Amino acid sequence: MTAIEGPDPVLVVGGGFSGLMAATQLLRVLPPECSVLLYERAHPPGLGLAYGTPNPDHLLNLRAAQMSADPERPQDFADWLARTVFDAAERAGIRITPAGTFAARGLYGRYLSEHIARLEARAGARLRVVRETLCDLELRAGGLVAHAADGTRRAVSAAILAMGNLPGPVAAQSRHQRDPWDAGALTDLDPASDVLIVGTGLTMMDAVATLRSQGFAGRIVAVSRRGLVPKPHAPVAAGPRPCFDAATRASVRKLLAWGRAEIAAAHQAGTDWRSVIDALRPITDELWTGLPRAEQARFLRHLRPYWDVHRHRTAPPAADTIAQEIARGTLVLRAGRICAVADDAVGAVVTVQPRGGGDTQVFPVQAILDATGFSRFAETQDTLVRNLLARGLARPGPFGLGLDATPEGRLRGTDAPLWAIGPLLRGILWECIAVPDIRDASVGLAAAIAGHLAPARQDRLKTVCHPDRSGSGAGHPSFKSGTGGGVSYRSG
Repeated sequence: MTAIEGPDPVLVVGGGFSGLMAATQLLRVLPPECSVLLYERAHPPGLGLAYGTPNPDHLLNLRAAQMSADPERPQDFADWLARTVFDAAERAGIRITPAGTFAARGLYGRYLSEHIARLEARAGARLRVVRETLCDLELRAGGLVAHAADGTRRAVSAAILAMGNLPGPVAAQSRHQRDPWDAGALTDLDPASDVLIVGTGLTMMDAVATLRSQGFAGRIVAVSRRGLVPKPHAPVAAGPRPCFDAATRASVRKLLAWGRAEIAAAHQAGTDWRSVIDALRPITDELWTGLPRAEQARFLRHLRPYWDVHRHRTAPPAADTIAQEIARGTLVLRAGRICAVADDAVGAVVTVQPRGGGDTQVFPVQAILDATGFSRFAETQDTLVRNLLARGLARPGPFGLGLDATPEGRLRGTDAPLWAIGPLLRGILWECIAVPDIRDASVGLAAAIAGHLAPARQDRLKTVCHPDRSGSGAGHPSFKSGTGGGVSYRSG
């Protein structure tokens, strides 16, 4: 019997946490002859922007007990923290609080680096990491062709888009814009002049920590539509899982009324509001997908910012730092909309329309940091995404928050073997951005792709075992030896 030719690899685009989890689970469930090709253009695999920071004040937003990268070992990260020997600087990034243990994101990056090192050692040639920018995917018989920025083209049997949060347009255009993730860009600031941060969420908190670690002692002004800051975690257990009737499930107004009543009752019983919010955690996606489209739009228009600051909470030490900054007046929060930014030689003059009306506020700043997070999907300037949209291989999902896909991640509107995981599914799913969500979703995603590839594998087996009369097996076009299906490519 002739040996079975191995299939083209499964492509994972993005080497952050989403991509790492996808690759891990694919290697676990795919047969031995199937390999994984992981494209990561800028960072060591697994780290992304979030976990590459060395700042010990950049803390994870979830407790260590929730941050395992192993679905079968939910305490894996907490156990790693307990058994690993750290130096004094690293130990400063471990904060033990009544609400739980919170670690610096750089430590979590080290944990993930060890995870991928073990993965690469086990996988051997089955896992290949390509440090190149992927700029396009093209549909072909039996799969896709991946186009890299260096001109390389590779045939793949399926692809997973795992690029995390894609940046959108800068919220306040200015030549005095600074990158909040680039600590080196924040070292020459004048303490006598203000710095503006656009956004008041979790990224704003990180930006404040970065500015202070780089020696900036001046005033920071943070502006967002509502001026809301994430709430801190507390030592509170989730309440019992609620059960809603059909009328309540279909109405944002009724769900809000339930929440307010439950929080009031919890307060009367001496229980924290967090227990009510956390009771919804197991069914949040179920509630979201069950809402009529008009009700989803109502939630996004009126309630989303309030939900985000209560649901996506921060580590207590980070919250304490922000509270102290506000109390000292070194951090000023403003609720409003930026109307205009006028650059001059030394900075920018910013005009803000306060929320609720009133006179506009005009103030000078020396630098502007964009901390608004992800934006509408179609606004991204990511080359790969723009090309996928142009080819019709992808389309924006509900409300433009992410890709249009099934809840399992298979892209809709195309026959291409394309899946997505993580923040790219925002809008289809509501809980898809945190480590536990991505980790658990990767299991089902890998199983779905293995199921998709199984018929093609059986066809190859039949072809090899029962060759045609000419003695040559009929197979799908091969790209393994330079050309195939009319498309040439460079391997490597």
